[in-house]
Amino acid sequence: MSRLRPTTDVRPVTEFRANTSAVIEQMHSTGRPVILTQHGRSAAVLLDPGVYESLIDEVELLRDLAISEEQIAAGQVVPHEEVVRRMREKYSM
Repeated sequence: MSRLRPTTDVRPVTEFRANTSAVIEQMHSTGRPVILTQHGRSAAVLLDPGVYESLIDEVELLRDLAISEEQIAAGQVVPHEEVVRRMREKYSM
């Protein structure tokens, strides 16, 4: 995702309503989010679906890594050789 540009990527909701197609096209073409404001405050963020999916995937991966690090720190690990042995037994390899 490209760096946000406040001069073009922050828009009032009223401008978004009046120019919905143009704002969506801008978001798709730049790959940057558009922040919608209401009464001078951030109200919503408009993201390209592909960018949104990438962010969700990244968050899920980071959560999985955090869980893994906690499990390793707690000693909840199985040596590689043990995993291989169990897999061979289970799947008759």
